[in-house]
Amino acid sequence: MGLKCGIVGLPNVGKSTLFNCLSSAKAQAANFPFCTIEPNVGMITVPDERLTTLADIAKPQNVVPTTIEIVDIAGLVQGASKGEGLGNLFLGNIRETDAILHVLRCFENENIIHVHDNVNPIRDKGIIDIELQLKDLESVERKLDRQKKLSKGGDKQILQAIDVLERTKTHLEQAKSVRELILADDEKEHLKDLFLLTDKPILYVCNINEEHLQNPNDNPFMKDIVAMAAAEKSGVVVISAAIEAEIAELENFDERQIFLEDLGLKQSGMEQLIKEAYKLLNLATYFTVGEKEVRAWTIKNGFTAPQAAGVIHSDFERGFIRAEVIKYNDFVQYRSSSACREVGKLNVEGKTYIVADGDIMLFRFNV
Repeated sequence: MGLKCGIVGLPNVGKSTLFNCLSSAKAQAANFPFCTIEPNVGMITVPDERLTTLADIAKPQNVVPTTIEIVDIAGLVQGASKGEGLGNLFLGNIRETDAILHVLRCFENENIIHVHDNVNPIRDKGIIDIELQLKDLESVERKLDRQKKLSKGGDKQILQAIDVLERTKTHLEQAKSVRELILADDEKEHLKDLFLLTDKPILYVCNINEEHLQNPNDNPFMKDIVAMAAAEKSGVVVISAAIEAEIAELENFDERQIFLEDLGLKQSGMEQLIKEAYKLLNLATYFTVGEKEVRAWTIKNGFTAPQAAGVIHSDFERGFIRAEVIKYNDFVQYRSSSACREVGKLNVEGKTYIVADGDIMLFRFNV
């Protein structure tokens, strides 16, 4: 599955540094606005201890983790929706993503300038929100005008679309994001083709100083951010981009672990961020295990067995016959598919089976 997260935020909040830590690509990072002029794209490997365990058991020739594409989008500024700064081009980059990672600067540093001269993450968040809402308002108004021109025949679908678009328009005019608007599933269909920016799930990434890493609540900005995110039903992850940059420079795993232990941390902020982004997109992982390859596959929660098979190849879904399923814990206990089969821990499932996170799958198909 092609899955993509966009990193957004005002200039100089740590976006490009964060991107560099997340991927092997190296975005330019400098102390001035618009350092990022083109969107940088990289691939994130999703950390999953289960994949390592399965590989240790199966001893395959190849191990393939699941990934998420990450896009570092240039710093937005007030007026971006009208073309200010780097404007419309980069709002278009956001439109192509599945979810948004919104980086908020939560640290003071007189050596790193702020485009508004002082640190205020709630204000910064509001600036980005308004620009995205204004852009969405344009999209909604254009479609609303088109639908009204088609409404003279009294078509019920068009009339419903007009009702949904008018409610969405009013909602945006109140400076509210579309993700907060309550709509029925059939009503949401009328907005799908707009790819609205403020309808995308969002995760707030708080970039703090090292001194607050062990106790983020000591950071003076965190209380308001946590309350804001809770009201929106959005997630919050705390990182120190500067520390993560140091960790990223350590190629040896053991060295990274020692570095983290010295900081009093169990895992890096990057690992936590990637896992939370995965949850944000409502994703799950299933595995295929063989002598040649152990591989993690990304699916949406709720996928049926044929849909999960289709992630490997469309022919698998089209010609699906059945799936042989082993639960992860059972495979770890019995150490092989044949052993699981002997003790009755291998189940044969049909087209209606809902794949669970961690399932080990073997698909039978005919095309």
